[in-house]
Amino acid sequence: MARTGRYKVKFRRRREGKTNYYKRREMIKSGLPRLVIRKTNNYIIAQVVTAKVTGDVVIVSATSKELVRLGWKGGTKNTPAAYLVGLLIGYKALLKGVKEVIPDIGLHRPIKGARVFAVIKGAVDAGLETPHDEEVLPDEDRLSGKHIAEYAEKLKGENEALYKARFSKYLARGLDPADLPKHFEEIKGKIKDYYMGLFKKLNIELPQEESQE
Repeated sequence: MARTGRYKVKFRRRREGKTNYYKRREMIKSGLPRLVIRKTNNYIIAQVVTAKVTGDVVIVSATSKELVRLGWKGGTKNTPAAYLVGLLIGYKALLKGVKEVIPDIGLHRPIKGARVFAVIKGAVDAGLETPHDEEVLPDEDRLSGKHIAEYAEKLKGENEALYKARFSKYLARGLDPADLPKHFEEIKGKIKDYYMGLFKKLNIELPQEESQE
């Protein structure tokens, strides 16, 4: 509550814990589009956004909901899904001529190996340039969901009823959680093959990492 004439009420979105305006200003000053990464209770969302005087303009977006349409049978809010969303947003941005972005993780805490960094890793692997620290990115086993597969196998041996309850959505979609790393590689390959074919069809120069394969 205001006590003096010098008290300044914070902007609404800062009061609601949605926007850090100091960080936002610094990102906008970079002159680069922002790779905005957000999480909901069910999905991972990524957008490439550019700031205009009239407001933010979304250039491209990707969500883990799209993965389901691509045949993804795993969870839509875990680390493997976050990486695949990063791969999608990276390729989509390149198709729009965006080659470099600055990451915007909002008010998420920058914890090593967090899902927001899995998105960044996916975008970088697609060929998008963005400043990041390799130390905070999840390792390959975590990106592929190996930790989930190992936990599922352990739980199945200890408590099958709990296993079926916790992995009910996987099982309902016809995926054995133990096969998640293999399934991850299948969907990753499907995404890469589709966009590589699209780049070639549209005569768009391939990202350097991909063109060397």
